[in-house]
Amino acid sequence: MELAQRITGIEPSVTLAIAAMAKAMQQDGKDVCSFSTGEPDFDTPAHIKDAAKQALDRGKTKYGAVAGEPQLREAIAKKLQLDNHLNYAPANILVTNGGKHSLYNLMVALINPGDEVIIPAPFWLSYPEMVKLVGGIPVIVNTDSSTDYKITPAALNAAITPKTKLFILNSPSNPSGVVYTPAELQALARVIVDRDILVVSDEIYEKIIYDGVEQLSIGALGADIFDRTIISNGFAKAYAMTGWRIGYLAAPLQLIQAASALQGHSTSNVCTFAQYGAIAALEGSQDCVEEMRQAFATRRKTILACLQGIPGLSCAKPDGAFYIFINIASTQLTSLEFCQQLLEQQQVAVIPGLPFGADDHIRVSYATDLTTIDKGMDRLAKFMQSRVGA
Repeated sequence: MELAQRITGIEPSVTLAIAAMAKAMQQDGKDVCSFSTGEPDFDTPAHIKDAAKQALDRGKTKYGAVAGEPQLREAIAKKLQLDNHLNYAPANILVTNGGKHSLYNLMVALINPGDEVIIPAPFWLSYPEMVKLVGGIPVIVNTDSSTDYKITPAALNAAITPKTKLFILNSPSNPSGVVYTPAELQALARVIVDRDILVVSDEIYEKIIYDGVEQLSIGALGADIFDRTIISNGFAKAYAMTGWRIGYLAAPLQLIQAASALQGHSTSNVCTFAQYGAIAALEGSQDCVEEMRQAFATRRKTILACLQGIPGLSCAKPDGAFYIFINIASTQLTSLEFCQQLLEQQQVAVIPGLPFGADDHIRVSYATDLTTIDKGMDRLAKFMQSRVGA
């Protein structure tokens, strides 16, 4: 069988592959400390589950509107106006099968073969793959700890060519956890407007921030940048709804209509009764979001304290999300070698930095309990001691 050329260059998700390996080892009875997946370990809050159950009881089991239940689109538009100061109408919202699907819809609807998409590294590993799937060209702009893993306005400007169509901004970031300040976003916005390109702001981790850091949507900085901004978001991280698969895209009407037409011929509507859970998430109490955020903050503090005592490893303090991006260059191992040996020798699962565009790093998710963090970091310390003594 000859597969389509568009699929042959796509790399499988390393994150999911390592998570699967860890689960297989656990099923074999091994005590694995997994820091692999970006998935809150909390259950979905009860009032959200209850709303979905009630929707089932009311018969919300039929086909729905392709772009999303009208009440959910209205709730998302209200949320964007109140929380993010983004003046979107419900017609500017497309409800998708997860945040990932919103980005894929965007790429298919917007990017032509040969169009360039600027992606700062380290990056979420699916960004370049989506761009390549639609024939676009990922333009990777490397960053490092000297700029807190953030792209600078000068670097963005230098990467723009006549073929540039889109810039991907992820704040708070996966995998680094960095959050762009309002001043940094303002400087990037000036470049985007001056060079007349588009930006998609992936804000899936917007509710998970620490130490009083301000999370600002770049589209809220003025009319010119708002016209060039596309928002991707969802319910997975803030509300512990990863398996519900509900995300959304907010954008100019022309793009939403095009992405909705695409969705009508691919997945059609998102699971109807699940959308009523999403409505409850937005319209109900947000105390659950804050409780989970505080738990993540405690875990972040714990894991950072553990890492400070491990020679040979270094990391920047993340301001958001639930990841630590650790520099392993001193080991002289590739990130894949490091992760494979750590899993085999100490039964600790972490994610290599290679698919994130940084082969001298690993990503550790602290979306797990404190017992696992303490035990896993102790094992990581033993692994590093064995490397130092080798």
